[in-house]
Amino acid sequence: MTTLNRTTILAETDLLDRLDRHARRTQSTKTAVIAAALEAYLATHEAVAPLAFIGVGRSSHGRLSLDARRITVREIGTRRRTDGDG
Repeated sequence: MTTLNRTTILAETDLLDRLDRHARRTQSTKTAVIAAALEAYLATHEAVAPLAFIGVGRSSHGRLSLDARRITVREIGTRRRTDGDG
């Protein structure tokens, strides 16, 4: 279950009036509209984290290359979700 936290924002009257009208028109809440707007903004403005390691190669310890592949899949999967691809 997601925990919701309260915050306060300052905005111009015109912007808050537009928010009220949009929420009423879409039969939504101001909270839902603001949350969706924040999600959309952050999805396009968050920097993609670099991979957690420099490179992958072969190892005489076999296990290291398997772990590197698993890390790569995990990191790329996370990156795709962050970018909205997955």
